[in-house]
Amino acid sequence: MNQNIQENSYDASQIQVLEGLEAVRRRPGMYIGSTDDRGLHHLVYEIVDNAIDEALAGFCNDIRVTINADGSLTVHDNGRGFPVDIEPKTGRPAVEVCLTVLHAGGKFGGEGYKVSGGLHGVGASCVNALSKHLKVTVYRDGKIHEQEYTRGIPLYDLKVIGTTDITGTVITFLPDVKTGENPEPGIFETGNFSFEVLRTRFREMAFLNKGIRITLTDERTDSETAGKTVQYHFEGGIRSFVEYLNKNKDVIPTEPIYIEGVRDGATVEVSLQWNDSYSETVLSFCNNIHTPEGGTHMAGFRNALTRVMNEYGRKTGALKPNDSNLTGDDTREGLAAIISVKLPEPQFEGQTKAKLGNSEVRPLVDGLVSEGLSNYFEENPSVTRAVLDKCLAASRAREAARKAREATRRKTALESAALPGKLADCSERDPSKCEIYIVEGDSAGGSAKQGRDRHFQAILPLRGKILNVEKTRVDKALSNAEIKAMITAFGAGFGDDFDPAKLRYHRIVCMTDADVDGSHIRILLLTFFYRFMPKLIEDGYVYAAQPPLYKITRGKFEKYVYTDEELQETLDELGRDAKADVQRYKGLGEMNAEQLWETTMNPATRIMHRIEMKDAIAADALFTLLMGDKVEPRREFIEQNAKLVANLDI
Repeated sequence: MNQNIQENSYDASQIQVLEGLEAVRRRPGMYIGSTDDRGLHHLVYEIVDNAIDEALAGFCNDIRVTINADGSLTVHDNGRGFPVDIEPKTGRPAVEVCLTVLHAGGKFGGEGYKVSGGLHGVGASCVNALSKHLKVTVYRDGKIHEQEYTRGIPLYDLKVIGTTDITGTVITFLPDVKTGENPEPGIFETGNFSFEVLRTRFREMAFLNKGIRITLTDERTDSETAGKTVQYHFEGGIRSFVEYLNKNKDVIPTEPIYIEGVRDGATVEVSLQWNDSYSETVLSFCNNIHTPEGGTHMAGFRNALTRVMNEYGRKTGALKPNDSNLTGDDTREGLAAIISVKLPEPQFEGQTKAKLGNSEVRPLVDGLVSEGLSNYFEENPSVTRAVLDKCLAASRAREAARKAREATRRKTALESAALPGKLADCSERDPSKCEIYIVEGDSAGGSAKQGRDRHFQAILPLRGKILNVEKTRVDKALSNAEIKAMITAFGAGFGDDFDPAKLRYHRIVCMTDADVDGSHIRILLLTFFYRFMPKLIEDGYVYAAQPPLYKITRGKFEKYVYTDEELQETLDELGRDAKADVQRYKGLGEMNAEQLWETTMNPATRIMHRIEMKDAIAADALFTLLMGDKVEPRREFIEQNAKLVANLDI
């Protein structure tokens, strides 16, 4: 009895108090989200956010980011420079306090920063704690100050190393990466900064902060982007952002509408422009932080847009007395818009800051957008009429789409007979274990049905190329038999009604021929997924199968190879004077059921590529380029990239 009490005792001696930055190193995920490549890049954003905060305060317009040859990264800004005077509570220089003490910084009240993004003061210290080495150089008050740290601990006191006539801050940090020989005390799984990931984020920052110049340079010698430099600078700000979103599209009006206002210390910027597509691209930001789930600023914008469009529809007679009002979906069909608010005290919902929660922002944005749009439409009646015509066409199509939508809603288990007749379903009912192959043609479909594992693999053959939804309104797309079959088979709906919880398969595999037609069909499928069910791609449910290109036979030796390089390597191994038979597979239908299973469908031997969407804006632009109506940009793209295409069959 006494022994049990002793074993189960729980007193003050068992309470751990983590001092200083030890908490950050012990639980890095709490501060930067993860320790994979996302967390790694988050370190960069935190330092750059400090420079952006200087820009928002009016003291910085040039930010230079360099990926160094040794794997470290440098951020150089021309702001005021970190304060170097003594912080009274600690008796240490302010720059050291900001880099070594959590919740220390100029973002917690006072006049340091009226608006800021980042982690609200914990960013710089977190970066320092999670870096094997960090060096800060401050140009301020005519002097150059310097200090270095290792894993958040100062190596020496802040010192003056020279004089200067400029101001600014330079921070160089080397992330603390786990190594194979000695994983302790490393933090990150990788230290490889992605040039493409960083350039995407910096382009966005430059759009959101007009006039700022952000330069990114890769000084590594062993990366694909070695020696590359990009620079982003947009005097048009979010107007330029909307123009970028609408690149290669026909637009209404010719120049984006721009609305700006400042009230109660909050700045609101909105820019919008319609295009000839049927999809909506409305992005919202608060203090430069993307809010993918919207929030009060998005709600205010949508409410104002719908109300003003209906008011002008009635006023101009475009909406007849007996007509019902336009819905929000009607007014946003083909709309590209950016909503950017900058607030002194933002309140985000959730740890990921995906949604803005400030209640006072909704009426603020609503009022400014209503006033701005009303003034614009009053002064530009021809634009007003063109936009209204587009909205009315969307309204008519919406009713037709509603009827078509009902036919594609997921059936209950009792109505499973309503699944597409051509679908060869699997017996497993746990979606996480199920996969469905989208196969083009009856021949390949037949082989796939015979060769599959019926327990967890379903087959849905398609007849020919599906409709290009990039050029098609929803109601017409839903009347297409192949598209209806896919929506019904997946079981999760589409568009705003899409529910991932109802998805019947967690691996949706595009299995097409390894030729130009097969690639085209795969692009058509991905376009459909991206426009109708983007969550499929975002959540990692979409894959592309990779069938073999060749079968090499010599005597009893057989091998399937998947690339031209692998073909040459295998032939070299066999000896060039060997009489090997090389069969080129131009289509899946050329393989029998056993071969298709062995090469393309067997989980133990197959090669599959997960389709990722790290940059939704770039993906949108690429789908528009490849699948839209503009021929010239597509021709230029093909001419520039033709040399990258292997195995081209004409």
